Amino acid sequence: MDYSGLTREEINASSQTTFIILLSILFVYFILAAQYESYLIPFAVLLSLPVGVMGAYLTTYFLGMEANIYFQIAMVMLIGLLAKNAILIIEFAMQRRAAGASIVDAAYEGAKVRLRPILMTSFAFIIGLLPLAFANGIGAAGNRSIGTGAVGGLLIGTVLGVFVIPILFILFQWLQEKISPKKEVEALDNA
Repeated sequence: MDYSGLTREEINASSQTTFIILLSILFVYFILAAQYESYLIPFAVLLSLPVGVMGAYLTTYFLGMEANIYFQIAMVMLIGLLAKNAILIIEFAMQRRAAGASIVDAAYEGAKVRLRPILMTSFAFIIGLLPLAFANGIGAAGNRSIGTGAVGGLLIGTVLGVFVIPILFILFQWLQEKISPKKEVEALDNA
């Protein structure tokens, strides 16, 4: 007995999936490190993503669906959207911190100011995915896998992420300031 066709291709590709995901995360980390000019702040973005991924898996599990190739496509899309939400909050919080706000106030302001745009884009996307989640007919299984994974993950990731992302920013910004000297002190020394 031997696997053939799509099953054989999925088995062969499964060993490469982990390597590709780890390589993607590494590249995203480097891009965020360059954007934030910090090696620690990108962890606030990256560590906020498992909340949404957990939501996608839980939604798929409780609806009795399987994590197939369509679900994996939804996960790529979901991770991009959740990272965008985290980047919006952290970017604004870093601007507030640079303006002189405390770390906690900067994180709170970042979440507060970016809450409405994040909710508007996320819920518009969720509503747009509902036809996929409730699809019928030919190809409905694939459409439902994409729809339910993305809807569940984005809903849970958005609702919980608004609380998790500021906490992660506070933690990693505090670590960043403990490890490296403040830029104001460096500017005064150079003057």
